[in-house]
Amino acid sequence: MLTITEYSVELVKDPFGILAGKRYEFILDIDVPEDDELHSDNGLYVRVIYRVEESGSGIVKYEIFERTTEKYIEFDLEEDEIAAVEAFCREHYSEA
Repeated sequence: MLTITEYSVELVKDPFGILAGKRYEFILDIDVPEDDELHSDNGLYVRVIYRVEESGSGIVKYEIFERTTEKYIEFDLEEDEIAAVEAFCREHYSEA
C-alpha cells in the first residue's frame, strides 16, 4: 500500500468554460514499500487530475513518475490505492 507523504493542489483554469465543473491538479509524493513492484529507489509521485461538479466528483486520470528522473512509469495502481488517492483528493481539493 502506498503512503502519501507530501502534496500540492492547484485549480486548473478553463478560460473558455468548455469543461463542466472544476478540475484540480494534485502532485502526490508517495512512499511505496520495498517489496512492492512499484517501488523505486529514485522516489515516486502521482499526478492526478480530479474533477468536481454537481453530479459528482472523481479522478479523471492519473500518471506515476519517478521523482529524480521525471520518467513516466507505465503502471496502474491497485483498486484500493486508487480509492485511497481519490479519498485524499476529495478531502483536500478545497485547499486550491
